[in-house]
Amino acid sequence: MKKLLGIVALSSGFAALFLVFIAGPSFRNGWLDLGQAFTLLRWGAYVGIASVPLIIGYAIWRKPEGRFTSALAISAVVGLFSFYLPFSQWQTAQSVPPIHDITTDLDNPPAFVAILPLRENAPNPAEYAGEKTAKQQREAYPELQPLIVERPVADVFEAAQAVVEGQAWDLAGAEQLDDGSARVEATDTTLWFGFKDDVVIRIQPHENGSRVDVRSKSRLGRSDVGANARRIELFMEELQEELQ
Repeated sequence: MKKLLGIVALSSGFAALFLVFIAGPSFRNGWLDLGQAFTLLRWGAYVGIASVPLIIGYAIWRKPEGRFTSALAISAVVGLFSFYLPFSQWQTAQSVPPIHDITTDLDNPPAFVAILPLRENAPNPAEYAGEKTAKQQREAYPELQPLIVERPVADVFEAAQAVVEGQAWDLAGAEQLDDGSARVEATDTTLWFGFKDDVVIRIQPHENGSRVDVRSKSRLGRSDVGANARRIELFMEELQEELQ
């Protein structure tokens, strides 16, 4: 019995880590639906936080020595990490509005064109989510604004494609239009769960240069946990560096 409790205590942190990290690939590869994957994630967090008092209690009771003590300590740290990862995601989700369609132009959001066939079966439609979402974005992300640069559309268009390539997004389309504007469309796939978020970059002539607007929208889920806003911010920063 004592040996069994030692094995349970030692393995608890690592079991939690396994549950947390297998949740993403299980959804990405189609083994579980999203609800089941999130349930697995939650259980990983529960097991992770429960492993800490279990390990501490066992260590106080049995007073192990040598390598087993080190292994228990590692398991406890792993358990804490397994709890912290989903918990931090949950905290982030509580701090941002439950929206998934973000744009730098709330009055006239860039429209998807080349992306449309790829979103045909997506739970979230390609059309802009509307004023309710726009109001929440204004309150949560007031810093998201168009980028105005003193460079011609052609230069910005080329730089935007370079940034898309550098970010390893899947390019869906890039074209310069007859009205002098240009558009780049791409898809960013997240590493862990494989969520697909679509991006459209619109470049228009503006005074002595160009105006850049970006829209990023998730195909699945009510809340993006702030991912689309972060993606736009990063793109704008990278674009400015590319244009220097």
